[in-house]
Amino acid sequence: MATRTKEVKTAPVLTAEHIMNLYMAHCLENGKKPESVYIFSKKNGFSEKEFYKFYASFEVIEKQVFIGFHQMALGLMAQSVDMHSLGFRENLLTYYYTLFEILTANRSYVIYALQGEQNRLDGLMKLRDFRKEFKEFIEGISQGYLKSKSERVKKVQQDALNEGAWVQLMVTLKFWMDDESAGFEKTDLFIEKSIRATFDLFDVTPLESVIDFGKFLFKEKLS
Repeated sequence: MATRTKEVKTAPVLTAEHIMNLYMAHCLENGKKPESVYIFSKKNGFSEKEFYKFYASFEVIEKQVFIGFHQMALGLMAQSVDMHSLGFRENLLTYYYTLFEILTANRSYVIYALQGEQNRLDGLMKLRDFRKEFKEFIEGISQGYLKSKSERVKKVQQDALNEGAWVQLMVTLKFWMDDESAGFEKTDLFIEKSIRATFDLFDVTPLESVIDFGKFLFKEKLS
């Protein structure tokens, strides 16, 4: 007579991504971060010790969220386009559109994380590690764009380019956070016009696109 073997249920494997998703959900459902790692871990069915295998603190999770958005954007780009065949401008535009699709899918958390802080510096600190990775990305996709023969001059130009790209991204992020248009279509226009204007300035051409971008910003401030 055959005997039935008893099924043994195993607990799902705990991952960094799972903890991150639980943390984001908690913040959105409660409007604040958990009181402690102990309480958060116990509530979600794992030990404090297990939490620390992946993250040293909630602050580390907050920084890692934005790095995760960035890395997801790069992964999607690698699947959909040959980045090596695209120029600097095309890669940057593709990155922007991809990143902001991801941000829109997680808009409630992004708004919570960056606007919920009373101290603006605390919000910016969550982007510190993302800033480092983004600037490395800009340096990679802009190889060959700067034409100076002097390595010293080129390094200064590259540093300025990397930092300028970060500032532009932060301006775009602020525009998106304030955007009330359906489907955030005004953010799409902002991305297109701002990047086109920026590259025209790099190329020192007089500048229909710069004027066009200026008109767009002026209109948005008055509307």
